[in-house]
Amino acid sequence: MGWNITEDGDVLNVAMDGRLVAAVAPALREEILPRIRPGMNVLFDLAHMVHIDSSGLGVLVQVLQKVKAGGGRVVLASLQAGPKIVFDITKVSRVFEIVDKAGDAAF
Repeated sequence: MGWNITEDGDVLNVAMDGRLVAAVAPALREEILPRIRPGMNVLFDLAHMVHIDSSGLGVLVQVLQKVKAGGGRVVLASLQAGPKIVFDITKVSRVFEIVDKAGDAAF
């Protein structure tokens, strides 16, 4: 699993690549949570994420909680078929704003 995190004003852009699973979830959490400031929004570009497990979902939910507490929004873009099944089965898709592609996220 890899990721690239960049800031564009009040938006933290997180491009994910590969598998967001228990082996890498803590490292992502440690890298992203300290970067979130009040009023910040987070855009996860999931175009290249092929799998996610419960640990990965946990990180995304923690990010969502911290961002919402600060008055921001979290948007997931380009959710692929495999991970989408996990989001749907766990009903996590109900708590996230999901768009077809990153360019569709308007902050």
